Formats: sequence, structure tokens, C-alpha cells
Amino acid sequence: MPISNSRRRAIAPINFRDLSRHLRVLREAGLVEVRQEAQRRVYSLRPEPLAEVDEWLGRYRALWEQRLDALHTEVARGKRERRSLR
Repeated sequence: MPISNSRRRAIAPINFRDLSRHLRVLREAGLVEVRQEAQRRVYSLRPEPLAEVDEWLGRYRALWEQRLDALHTEVARGKRERRSLR
């Protein structure tokens, strides 16, 4: 869904030159595609590369979820122990 320049400024309050650089990097990485509409360039996210990244991160996400769950358990246990010492 294209956005106006004023809406873009409200969402990403950076100057046009910096935004243009970011969009170029995203385009070169294959994360967005661009099409010309009259005087405008319309950028769209490409979901396929992001799905690949999500799949790759999935392996690590599962590992970190287990570790963070264990950390949560230990923090809760420590809080209970401190309360029982009062």
C-alpha cells in the first residue's frame, strides 16, 4: 500500500536522502521491489526473503525460548526464596 510523503515523514522521521539510501539497500538485498508510477516510485515488501530469514531464525528462536523460560523459572524461584526469608 503506497503512502504519501507526509505520512511517510510521520512514520519514519528521517530526511529524504537517508530514506532513499535505506530503500536502495533494501532493494539491493531483494527485500523490496520498486515500480514506477508516473512521477513516483512505489516500494513493496517482498515476503519470500523475509520468510527465509524467519525460517533460519526459527532454529535459534526455539533454543532461546527454552533458555528464557528456564531463566524466568529461576528468577521466580529466587523471588519466592527472598520472600520466604523475610
